[in-house]
Formats: sequence, C-alpha cells, structure tokens
Amino acid sequence: MTGKLDLDPQLVARARELARRAGQPVVELARSHTTVSVERAVLRLAGVSGADPDGIPWVNRLVDAVVADVGLGRGVAVPVFDALVREQIADVTLLAQKAAAGSVRFVVPSGRAATVARRAARRAVGAGIRRIDRRRVERERLVGRYGDPARRPWIYLIVATGDIYEDIPQAQAAARAGADVIAVIRSTGQSLLDYVPEGATREGFAGTYATQENFRLMRAALDESSRELGRYIRLTNYASGLCMPEMATLAGLERLDMMLNDSMYGILFRDINPVRTFVDQRFSRQVHARAGIIINTGEDNYLTTADAVDEAHTVTVSQLLNEFFAHEAGLADWQLGLGHAFEINPDVPESLRLELAHALLARELFPDAPLKWMPPTKHMTGDVFRGNLLDGFFNLVGTLTGQGILLVGMMTEAVVTPWLSDRDIALQNVRYVLGAAGGLREDFVPASGGFIQQRAHRVLGEAVELLERIGEQSLLTAIAEGTFGIMKRPADRGKGLDGVAAHEADYYNPATDILEQPA
Repeated sequence: MTGKLDLDPQLVARARELARRAGQPVVELARSHTTVSVERAVLRLAGVSGADPDGIPWVNRLVDAVVADVGLGRGVAVPVFDALVREQIADVTLLAQKAAAGSVRFVVPSGRAATVARRAARRAVGAGIRRIDRRRVERERLVGRYGDPARRPWIYLIVATGDIYEDIPQAQAAARAGADVIAVIRSTGQSLLDYVPEGATREGFAGTYATQENFRLMRAALDESSRELGRYIRLTNYASGLCMPEMATLAGLERLDMMLNDSMYGILFRDINPVRTFVDQRFSRQVHARAGIIINTGEDNYLTTADAVDEAHTVTVSQLLNEFFAHEAGLADWQLGLGHAFEINPDVPESLRLELAHALLARELFPDAPLKWMPPTKHMTGDVFRGNLLDGFFNLVGTLTGQGILLVGMMTEAVVTPWLSDRDIALQNVRYVLGAAGGLREDFVPASGGFIQQRAHRVLGEAVELLERIGEQSLLTAIAEGTFGIMKRPADRGKGLDGVAAHEADYYNPATDILEQPA
C-alpha cells in the first residue's frame, strides 16, 4: 500500500538505503571512540554518586584522575576496578574521593589483575543496568494499572520555572488540565556544562537544571497524578549537550519516559564537536533502548534558522538518518519520536496545505513511529489572538495527519514565559480541536495528483537528491558545509573535542558489552 500520498515505494526504499550509507561511517566512528561522558556514565552505572564541597560530581573527579594517569583510550572501568582491588576499597565513590585527594594512583593492569578488574567492573555495571531493567518493568506495570490516554496524539506540555518545587505543582495542574506528557525544560546553557549538577535545585534560567534528584522528585509527583487521574503521565527531559550518556543513564535509573536526544541539536545550535556528540549519542541511545525510553529528535530546530519551505527536505533527510542511527543503537520504531514542525510563514500562499503535505509525508514515511509535532514559534508576532488561531491550525494538522506527540503551542510565544492561564487557554485549544475533529483523519484524503501530493513527492525527491550528495562526500562534510539549519560545524572544531579519544587495542567498556548483547 502506498498510503494517502501515493509515494513511490522504490523511492522510499532508496532514501532509506542512502541514509544507511551516509550514516554507517558515523556509526563506525562512534564504535571506535569514547568520550569522558561515556566513561562517566559507565561509572554512574557502577554506583558513583554525589559531589565534592564545590559541587563537582565525584564521577568527574574520578574520570579526570584516571585520564591524568593512564589516558582515556583504554576506558576507565579496568583502571578503576583494579585500583579498588589494590587499595582494598569496597565503595567506588570512596575511591573517587581518595583519587581527588591524590592518595590513589591508577595503572593499566595486565594478566590476572586485568581479568579480575574486568570481571568486577562488569559485575558492578551490570547491577546498574539491572536497576534500569527494573524501572522499565515498573513503568509497564503502572501503564497496565492506570492506562494510556484514550486517544492520540498525546498532549505534551512544558514547565520551566527554574525551581523544581515550583515545577511540581505546575506539572500536576497541567496533567489535571489534560496534558499526557510533562517536559521539564532545562536551564539555559546546561547543555554546555561538562558535568551533571547534583541534588534538587531552586534556581535556573528559563528552565530547571536536569539532575538525578530533580528527575526523582518529578517522577514521584507525576506518579501521584497518575493515581489521581487514572492514566499514566509521562515525564520528559533532555539527553543532549555535553552529558548525553550521563543524562540517559540517570533517566533510565529514575524512570523517565521520554528524552530529547539528537546530536545534531548540540552540533548545530550549541557548537559541540560533531565527533563528540555522535559518540555520545550512540551510547545514550543504547541506554534509552534498554530503558524503554522514547526519544525526541530535534529536526524542528532547523526550521528556526532555515526557511521551512525551501529546506523542508533537510528535515526529511535528518529524520531518515535519525531512524538509521536509532535502529542501529537498538531502538524500536515505537521509541522514535522523530521531530518536525509547523514553521511555514503563515503569509505564504497555501501555507496550511504545505504544512499538511510535510506532516503527512513524515507520517507515511514512519508509520510506526510516535512522531513529535512541534508548534509555530518562529512566526509568532505577539498578537495573541492570531497566535491562538495559528495554534488551532497546528492542532488541526496534527489530528488530520495522525501525529503521535503534540507539543502544546502558546499564543504568548515570543512575548513572555507562559503564565498558568496561558497554558490553560492553550490546552483548551487542543482539547477543542481533538474533541471536535479527532476522527477527521479517516475522512481526510488529499486529491490524487493534487497540491498536497505533489508537494510531498517534491520534498521526498529533494531529500533523495541531498542524500545522494551526502553519500558522495560524507555526513561530517555536509554538516561542516551548513547543510542542516544553515549552520557550518567542522568536525575538527567545537566544544568538548578534548574529551574524545580513539579506542586503544585493549579498550574495555562493560556497559557497551552488556547493552550490545542480544536481549
């Protein structure tokens, strides 16, 4: 079946094959390198926690000490667990404290000592992964008990006060008003911190710091809301930036349900080194796959800097690449919240029909993925009446094209951080459209050979042409030349490059060993 757009199945298959060819060299790069954040995630799985009096996490202090003594290319697990045996220390956090004080030195063991260290590392990391497994089972049990929302798309709403103790009542109020997914937006700039802050936080900038304790507090609060409302309320945060692997690990340990996870966002909009982020992305997605977490990708961001009509095909290309990278890391289709957005200038003739074409193309290319549909932001003017109408059009396109996750648009976008009353009005808009037209998808069929079909075919054709060009050079070259979001990001520049190392011949990562085993 070719669906409502009558897409050429051979062209769709070619697009996927070209995405595989473009993505495979990046996968090989990720398989042959490690980063400080990957290694810190390994030690977090092994039980390292807490921070020193200056707020620097012990896991950072421990990795820094290992790197100073033996480098990064062999991984940190074997030197750390060899030191535990040699120093007769039972607790890996205590070892981190001693290493920070300079009282422990690290070496690369050989022979029997190396075998003992590997076994101990695998045992400790395996215990952390089993905890993630238990949290996944716990989620499945709670969904079975309370149930999912009765209809799709899921309604996704952001809270962002900066204070976790203010976020909690706002999130619970949003759930009562109809939100199915609560996203706690991160404090501005956290993606550029090369550490994860510790503890509950009460001061953030346009968002709340993502920490393990904040994850725990919000998850517990939304579990209360799930019991109250009789439907499971999902929690979203961010596995992006310089600490993608650690954020993914903490999310798995605290039973988050969705994570924004797309290396391209960090590369393009935060100038993080491309190699660093592709390596980090692969490991973080392996953790997400194990934890049963749905990822949200960031293609919508391209359309905030590039024209949503002229560059629509770059979104499709990125979706296809993200699908390949996700599958390679072990994620299933139901975990692929591929991103796209309603960002065409409303003054463009037939803008709504163009949006329908783009949204339906994404839906038919990825029929089993819970697509994340993003609301208008770029062309919101401060006219709240026009903005509310534009959000209504966005909601209508979402239900007409069967989107899976619908982020609630705010009529005060670009004016203020939304008030609770703004969220209430925005949720009323969503509820009205879904209530009045929730089943309209079955009646909506574009005219054969008409405007919407022609536009979708053109975008897919342009996507295939771009993938062919990328295949002739490389994905890293395409990124360096500004193909996505018009940002130029060379592979030998960007933040975090000094935290990348190629694997030595004896590199060992017990987490990767476990995560890559067949289920």
